[in-house]
Amino acid sequence: MPRQPAVLKIMTVDFIADPAGALYWLDERMLIVADLHFEKGSAFAAKKIFLPPYDTAAALAALAALVAIYNPKVVLALGDSFHDGRAGERIAAADVRALRRLQAGRDWIWIAGNHDRILPSGLEGERRETLSVGEIAFRHEPGEGPSRGEIAGHLHPVAKVVGRGGRVRRRCFVSDGSRCVMPAFGAYAGGLNLHDAAFAVLFRNNDHSAHVLGREKVYSIPLRRCLPD
Repeated sequence: MPRQPAVLKIMTVDFIADPAGALYWLDERMLIVADLHFEKGSAFAAKKIFLPPYDTAAALAALAALVAIYNPKVVLALGDSFHDGRAGERIAAADVRALRRLQAGRDWIWIAGNHDRILPSGLEGERRETLSVGEIAFRHEPGEGPSRGEIAGHLHPVAKVVGRGGRVRRRCFVSDGSRCVMPAFGAYAGGLNLHDAAFAVLFRNNDHSAHVLGREKVYSIPLRRCLPD
């Protein structure tokens, strides 16, 4: 099956919502990802919770595939790109080289998150608290209350829906056309059901929808068809 991204409109801007969990803004040639959480696996290992130590490499490989598809001029990472303040000490040299290859020849903007207020030293790219382009404001944490023209991460939204094989729980974009909360991109990032109260304060009229990540397609599903955990 060929890839079937969806068109996700925020205000008057059409974004391509890719099944990998990224947005692409064609007019700006901007690829947007959130919550990469590089080195979460090694952070857990330091606490004697052992997971396969390949989460950073997996996230970079998925990101490289998107860069190959879209050839962006700008890559915008919406915070929590690194799982903690010591991730730069643990990241493998091969992963640093892979990241630098992705950064070569394009602008790279790191939005500050709650996990990575200070980025590891020696990285290319520009660090910003927020970024505004036209009518769209990009930040890590969604602002309080209603918003017009905001794209954020932080909450790791997931939708629980009934599929052909039964109930499934999948990462998703959640949007009402004015605000979008992006899915986490990191391999080990968890997820928060979009029926959680954290989303209720952002989308007060229940007119938001889940744009659920499938293997090759993004499925737009009304909130009423999404199940609580």
